[in-house]
Amino acid sequence: MEPASIMRRIAVDAMGTDAAPGPEVEGAILAVRERLAEVVLVGPQDVLGRELGRREARGLDIEVVHASEAVTMSEAAAKAFRRKRDSSLRVAARLVREGKADGFISAGNTGAVMATAKITLGALEGVERPALAAVFPTSKGTASVLLDVGANADCSPANLEQFAVMGEIYYRAIFGVKRPRVGLLSIGQEAHKGNDLARQTHLRLKKLPLNFIGNVEGRDLYNGRVDVTVADGFTGNVVLKASEGVAEVLSGILRDALSSTLSAKVGYVLARKALRDFKKRADYSEYGGAPLLGVRGVCIICHGRSNANAIKNAIRVAAEFAAGCVNEKIQRELAGASWGRT
Repeated sequence: MEPASIMRRIAVDAMGTDAAPGPEVEGAILAVRERLAEVVLVGPQDVLGRELGRREARGLDIEVVHASEAVTMSEAAAKAFRRKRDSSLRVAARLVREGKADGFISAGNTGAVMATAKITLGALEGVERPALAAVFPTSKGTASVLLDVGANADCSPANLEQFAVMGEIYYRAIFGVKRPRVGLLSIGQEAHKGNDLARQTHLRLKKLPLNFIGNVEGRDLYNGRVDVTVADGFTGNVVLKASEGVAEVLSGILRDALSSTLSAKVGYVLARKALRDFKKRADYSEYGGAPLLGVRGVCIICHGRSNANAIKNAIRVAAEFAAGCVNEKIQRELAGASWGRT
């Protein structure tokens, strides 16, 4: 493994967010100022140059690589890849493939990002399907990882078996837990609960050299009972989107309740601090984005509504992923094994 002190170089698709390129440029500046990574902004050179000029970014280790096209949210993934060869997304992925960047991030069209990463970078040997892994906060102050959250709507037991292996390796490398607890998302903790996919996957996971704790339910993602939760991409994406909605609603309800009931100045100040702490723990922007596990390179997919803080943290996650040699560990542990093979 390379020394963790080496500064990683992360390419940023600067035309991905709903408000591009503002959040990408501002997030890149924050990341470089905090020495999280070196950054390459990919997009129209004139546009990015103006954005950097407006934000006093002189002297910062930020490079601009020109890309004349951008992929929109409404474009079909395959068509976008074929037709827009000079898109900011494709150029960013190409920088990773050519060894000019250690990883790339994008808050653009999720389907297009996944297709571009799979085609441009390719899958790791032995990986049938890459999977998206999302990080959730828990009541115990730890992190909980769920995969897949959208890369594969339909999955086989063999796919979920590989997701469990990749997720366990990712958790070990990024969070430093030697034996993370792995669970299978189902409608009950009993082994016989769930659909055919859940029951067949449960039998497979029991045979793996993992710390498999059995079936887990939706609430276990947040109560600290499990570290890595495995699900098909359809179910995982529903859980992810529902969780984001609940966090936003709770944040709004708590803010309104505090502002309407607290009149004392000291109490209001303390309440505002508590609200900020709550939002920090529940806000998806604190976790940056979801890594696409199983591709030959580092790819972090962010929310389309990502702000500068989310982009900054996605850059941090990409750099940590590269420094942790996660892909190398996945490749090594899958090599020659029967895990995930049909």
